[in-house]
Amino acid sequence: MDSSPLQIVWFKCDLRLYDHPALATATVAARGPVLGLVVFEPSLWALPDASGRQAAFYADSLHDLLRAARAADLPIMVETAEMPELLNRLRCSMGSFVLHSHEETGNWASFQRDRAVLAWCREHHIPWHQVPQNGVVRALGSRDDWSRLHDARMSASVLAPPRFTALPARVGGRLPDARSASAEEAALRPWRVLADTDPCPGRQQGGRERGLELLRTFLAGRGASYRFHMSSPGTAEQSCSRLSAHLAWGTLSVREVLHAVWQARSQWQLDNSHPQQRSMLASLKSFESRLHWRCHFMQKLESEPELEFRCLHPATRGLRNEGEPTALDTARLEAWQEGRTGFAFVDACMRYLASTGWINFRMRAMLTSFASQHLWLHWKLTGEHLARLYTDYEPGIHWPQIQMQSGTTGINTIRIYNPEKQRQDQDPGSEFVARWVPELGTATYPTPIVDHLAAAHLARDRLWGLRKDTESKDAARQIFQKHGSRNPACEGVSRSRASVTASPVVTDSSIGEQQTLDF
Repeated sequence: MDSSPLQIVWFKCDLRLYDHPALATATVAARGPVLGLVVFEPSLWALPDASGRQAAFYADSLHDLLRAARAADLPIMVETAEMPELLNRLRCSMGSFVLHSHEETGNWASFQRDRAVLAWCREHHIPWHQVPQNGVVRALGSRDDWSRLHDARMSASVLAPPRFTALPARVGGRLPDARSASAEEAALRPWRVLADTDPCPGRQQGGRERGLELLRTFLAGRGASYRFHMSSPGTAEQSCSRLSAHLAWGTLSVREVLHAVWQARSQWQLDNSHPQQRSMLASLKSFESRLHWRCHFMQKLESEPELEFRCLHPATRGLRNEGEPTALDTARLEAWQEGRTGFAFVDACMRYLASTGWINFRMRAMLTSFASQHLWLHWKLTGEHLARLYTDYEPGIHWPQIQMQSGTTGINTIRIYNPEKQRQDQDPGSEFVARWVPELGTATYPTPIVDHLAAAHLARDRLWGLRKDTESKDAARQIFQKHGSRNPACEGVSRSRASVTASPVVTDSSIGEQQTLDF
């Protein structure tokens, strides 16, 4: 009888077999039989930042994962439960095991869930190995070291899918037969049911195969106009890589994408006769920098999980209404959510986002800035709504960016977008607005909800006024020391989610004040 301990690999936002360090650790280092585990956690999917469109993308991606796992002889158990409760059930039915997963920089609720799982594992003497899967460093000791550590991880070899050991009869006999189409649909059902509650007709399809095809076409030439077309919502849909959701849900790893970029660059450098060579090489350089910045922003939430609900700079706490929304707040919030603010370009972007689950970075920044500065709404309310709309919601990018565009970090330039200028710059022919706000110019389209110049001036005065005193400047210096951009040669400070891991490491990060994160 096989006495090797069962190795359970908990898949979360890492729905792939390729370049999966947790899976490699379970199969190579531990040398025991491996069982995959995917869990629909009702409490997490009921949160105000979760949505059916995200669940739909997840279901697509899980379908691909299950198919790949069957081909690789890796059994995967799909369950609906809260994690500590499920771990108890697994221990009772299968005996002791070793748990493996990737470190996750999720929202506050997933952070607390991981704390509960760690406490359960310690109580029941179950080893839990959490390993990094990207350039975000847990228990960061110094912000100044981050680029060096990030680059070392990204330069490491991409991991091929491992070989798997057959499960012992005591375990395999307890698993449902997931080889049939009906069994797979039953496994996907919780995500499918949630997806039905959130119609998103233009939603991007999930799954690793689709992600790989997007990567291939982007690197093969679709990305040639990336740098020039990423800012306009009318052109970004085709010119951006569109890999953001695949990176968020882990059908592709950041490292494998980066290695593919390096390989593509080498090929384009040799093709001197190609008319797109110069533009592609410039685009690849720009895209590579954004992959770096992606991990940099995620590091902020990793180092300070409270960024999801607390203003980073102390002076900005209480600046906007942090209690129950007033009647005015509610009216403005609903108008903004429904795309009827009377600012045609803002409304067109919001309607496009609601219909597709995606919009380019500059427009995300404008939607947030408009809500926070012109409408003076609290960023937590508007941030949750945007999170639900984004199929590619990545908490570690989302919340630091929401605060950055709302002027609450204390270390970034205050950006207040002029919605009319953005319309002129990004939709000069008005094709985008005409498509998404067809009633513009009729009696049914509302008048502007605020005087945008007066609102912008008031917001600017309020925010800049907080930065003048010595105490505020001292706080900003401390924030920069913890979160700010560094030259890779420097060194810095930080606090992290160390309570959720036994293996501290360090990282440094860069925060280009207005660096865009278009994928």
